[in-house]
Amino acid sequence: MTQEIHTQVTPEELAHTFDEAPVEADLKVYSFEDWVTLALFWLMTGCVFLQFFTRYVLNDSYAWTEEIAVNCLIGVVFLGSVMCVRLSHHIQVDVLYHYLPARVTRVMATIVDLVRIGFFAYGSWLMWRYMEIVADEEMVTVALPRNIVFYTVLVAFVLMFLRSIQVFVANMRRGYSVLERPEAFQHAED
Repeated sequence: MTQEIHTQVTPEELAHTFDEAPVEADLKVYSFEDWVTLALFWLMTGCVFLQFFTRYVLNDSYAWTEEIAVNCLIGVVFLGSVMCVRLSHHIQVDVLYHYLPARVTRVMATIVDLVRIGFFAYGSWLMWRYMEIVADEEMVTVALPRNIVFYTVLVAFVLMFLRSIQVFVANMRRGYSVLERPEAFQHAED
């Protein structure tokens, strides 16, 4: 076990650490789906807090907060997945790409991109079909149509489909994907 060494710092030295200019925030890296996801996240957080407060502080829980929070979570998950597709941050297995020749891995990465595009196209179609079946459902505790949630998931699938095409085109232009060269996709904020 190593012993920590603590160095005494004067108040003046501590105050000078705040003299550095703040790092500029680059909001250009975020897309509109990121902001919608953030808004849904905070709405969900507010509902969960309200549920906690009314249940444990007021001892009279609002039933609608749980349903709204769950529906917000569905939106956060699916719209957050759009961001993951755009940034190529989904979980992926790339062990074979380290051991096979570059030509083979290029073909494999292209197949993965095409399968991803097909998957999101099929998911969009399935969600559209599902919405036709359950079009008239309402939420249980709130007099709102469940289509709000279903449309959010459909929009997320369509956006994942479009973003996967965008990633495919970028990978073709670049000549490699995150599977082939993961180090090229590492960012300072990761």
